[in-house]
Amino acid sequence: MAEGRRVHIVIMGCGRVGSTLARTLEQQGHTVSVIDRDPTAFRRLGSGFGGRRITGIGFDQDTLKDAGIEEAGAFAAVSSGDNSNIIAARVAREMFGVENVAARIYDPRRAEVYQRLGIPTVATVRWTADQMLRRLLPAGAEPLWRDPSGRVELAEVHTSAAWIGHRVAELQEETGVRVAFITRQGEAVLPTAKTVLQDGDLVHVIMRTDEVEQVEAACAKGPDTEARR
Repeated sequence: MAEGRRVHIVIMGCGRVGSTLARTLEQQGHTVSVIDRDPTAFRRLGSGFGGRRITGIGFDQDTLKDAGIEEAGAFAAVSSGDNSNIIAARVAREMFGVENVAARIYDPRRAEVYQRLGIPTVATVRWTADQMLRRLLPAGAEPLWRDPSGRVELAEVHTSAAWIGHRVAELQEETGVRVAFITRQGEAVLPTAKTVLQDGDLVHVIMRTDEVEQVEAACAKGPDTEARR
């Protein structure tokens, strides 16, 4: 990793999500501090974790300073409490000027409100339900992301097996969407003009919200082979 891309990251909450996030970020070359009220929670980090372990309340300014918030490039609030997460996220952004802030929120209604206020959120229950829906009802899935205006969304679309072997550029041309990325064998792939769709690919597209039905129909139909003759 290039030196200029390494940042210090503070994480509030050392549960399964927080500990996994901390270890992953450290493996990527970043420096990490983890805050938790319960000192025994740090056991999840393992003996190989080289970052700071801070016992305290994640939205307390002194605790955040001990964690290096003043030098942090990012802050993640992933404790088990919605209120604590959103308060900590706001303190990190508004008091310490951290630009990249995200909070885990269990209540999807709250998540939408805070998203509009400029605090990026991950609504845990809603996200899990959406992931299940995309596997059970792929043709009618909920969007992965929607912009605040509600006019543009990112969604996984069901593509007909007839698209296998065709280039992503052909799919974009016929459906009018922009393919953002493809999930292939569990990994995200950024497609190029020459990328060919394979069996098992999950296709994620950016499209206008008012064109969802039209796009889903075109993707499910398959390429217009007659038009290409």
